[in-house]
Amino acid sequence: MKTKVALISALVLLLLASWRWLLLPAVDSRLNQYLGQGQPPLSTRAQELHRSLLVGDLHADSFLWARDLADASAYGHLDLPRARTGNLAIQVFTAVTKSPRGLNYEENASDAGDNITLLAVAQGWPLRTWDSLLERALYQSERLHRLASNRPEAIVSVKTAADLRKALAQRSDGEGPLAAILGIEGAHPLEGKLENIAVLYDAGFRVMGLQHFFDNELGGSLHGVSGAGLTDFGRQAVLEMTQRSIIIDVAHSSEQVVRDVLSLTERPLIVSHTGLKGHCDSARNISDDLMRQIADRGGLIGVGFWDGAVCDPSPGSVVSAIRYGIDLLGVEHVALGSDYDGTVAVTFDAGELGVLTEEMLRQGFTEYEIRRVMGENLRDFLLAQLPQG
Repeated sequence: MKTKVALISALVLLLLASWRWLLLPAVDSRLNQYLGQGQPPLSTRAQELHRSLLVGDLHADSFLWARDLADASAYGHLDLPRARTGNLAIQVFTAVTKSPRGLNYEENASDAGDNITLLAVAQGWPLRTWDSLLERALYQSERLHRLASNRPEAIVSVKTAADLRKALAQRSDGEGPLAAILGIEGAHPLEGKLENIAVLYDAGFRVMGLQHFFDNELGGSLHGVSGAGLTDFGRQAVLEMTQRSIIIDVAHSSEQVVRDVLSLTERPLIVSHTGLKGHCDSARNISDDLMRQIADRGGLIGVGFWDGAVCDPSPGSVVSAIRYGIDLLGVEHVALGSDYDGTVAVTFDAGELGVLTEEMLRQGFTEYEIRRVMGENLRDFLLAQLPQG
């Protein structure tokens, strides 16, 4: 009997190990696709310029997945070795806590089920995360802080402008720690409670997206059913975030929510990962006029790297979207917003960010434009908008 129990126990452990080490990577690889066979080597000019740049990105969901970001991976889009290869200096990492089944850009019902619950269970997240959106966000913040504690030479958690200055002062010739800022994708972890803003703030979150793929307690999503603006709770939440110098992200918000936020706060907004409607007429992108309003208030637009944002995920198309954004909004208001590891397909990963520098040179960008878009705009925005510390 004891031998039989031992055999069954060993089989269960073997199945769990197989799921974690074989099936989870397969799921990750399928959802976070890398298209193509790799990018060609950079020209000498592009390589030298890229190594001299400050490179930053407004949006990646990498802590959603089970892989250890300290190690180089053969799948997914971003890890610390690839960040170093790509000269990535600043990364906003967003915690995803709820995502509807049947996800699409046109319309998602609020009761459409949730993909993240299954992912949390399958990846062996703590039991407390299985039925709590707040705990899912806190767990992802714990992963970042644990990684920063274990690998301080490679990544640091940034909570204030002073933290960012210190991290950037350690960089030289592409070496030095990655400055990591925590955000949430959709304010679902508030769970309808204003006091959870303080809980998330204390856990290190400094960027908060109001909606994700469906309407929530704060208001309408760009991909929801209602098209509504801010609710009373949403207005209270925006004011609380403003008081704490939390950067508000309207990347998935309905156009009416964006207008309401602009009327409610003077602080600049970000659209962390998006495209430009006039460049790519996708349901994922808000109107050019509303983008101008965000930019006119000092906001920052992160251009994404996937087809839903730029229609064609090639480096040429991403850079043409950036050019369109510069012409529409001004060079100071355009940045990178990859959506790496956000269940999108890309043609270049974090280790290949130099292809954007190459393509910008090919398309006739000035060195000033390249430096601003690749990271200096993001640096200056964060230094001005993060709590000063």
